[in-house]
Amino acid sequence: MAALLTSLLFFSFFFSLGTPLSSNYYQKTCPNVESIIKKAVTDATRNDKTAPAGLLRMHFHDCFIRGCDGSVLLNSKGKNTAEKDGPPNVSLHAFYVIDNAKKAVESVCPGVVSCADILALAARDAVVLAGGPSWDVPKGRKDGRVSKASDTIQLPAPTFNISQLQQSFSQRGLSLEDLAALSGGHTLGFSHCSSFNNRIHNFNSTTGIDPSLQPSFAASLRRICMAKHNAKNAGVALDPSSTSFDNTYYKLIFEHKVLFSSDNALLSNPKTKSLVSKFASSKDAFFKAFVKSMIKMSSINGGQEIRKDCRVVN
Repeated sequence: MAALLTSLLFFSFFFSLGTPLSSNYYQKTCPNVESIIKKAVTDATRNDKTAPAGLLRMHFHDCFIRGCDGSVLLNSKGKNTAEKDGPPNVSLHAFYVIDNAKKAVESVCPGVVSCADILALAARDAVVLAGGPSWDVPKGRKDGRVSKASDTIQLPAPTFNISQLQQSFSQRGLSLEDLAALSGGHTLGFSHCSSFNNRIHNFNSTTGIDPSLQPSFAASLRRICMAKHNAKNAGVALDPSSTSFDNTYYKLIFEHKVLFSSDNALLSNPKTKSLVSKFASSKDAFFKAFVKSMIKMSSINGGQEIRKDCRVVN
């Protein structure tokens, strides 16, 4: 009950601070905003196939701290270390895409479109360009003025079990259904060894390897990720089709070929296990659930201004 109350208070806090969102928010003030942002994302993806994964992850990490207020975009300044320089975020990339989109939008509609909205729209466009579903993004977010690296401890970690994941999501008003659907974002991208080393080296006092990992898959990971002295950027793709937004991730969960403990944890709860099965067998079911959960997550907002530059407060 206490956890539920905390969850409701947290959720209502963000919505009470935030402005009401609308899919036609910029219809009169910046009618071409979506096509401008789409061009920036398309141009970036043409040269960098990893950009969509970067933008989607950036949006997740933004929304899970202080709501979707663009705080992840702010640079560290003076004695303040910003979110983007917190441990879970140092591998975030594609910030330049947001900068390019903001510059293009400002040239047409100065002082109108928030960086938070640009990031939300760019994440949607990234999913579409990778072969995923499209949706109407509710708009009208404001940009936040606070960004602290210490807050990144609130992000769900790849080592989380199902109870920790459920608590993290419920504190943001998100359900087990949302957890299962949004985890599908792991169909895109790359992971450094540090995020899954716990499963392939010194797993516990009796075994070095997580027994839930498929043995040959675990062996292949150990060849890439040594116990010590890894290459700086050593890691692997999250799934074999890591630049395509599809339901391969869910199939890999049942094959025990997913990287993170948090991915495997979806099998330890009857509700999430059932959803993993559903999404593994139906890409359409996954896409519909993902869209619903993305709209829900990206509606957590609570900023105060429209930044002129996404990297600094006004």
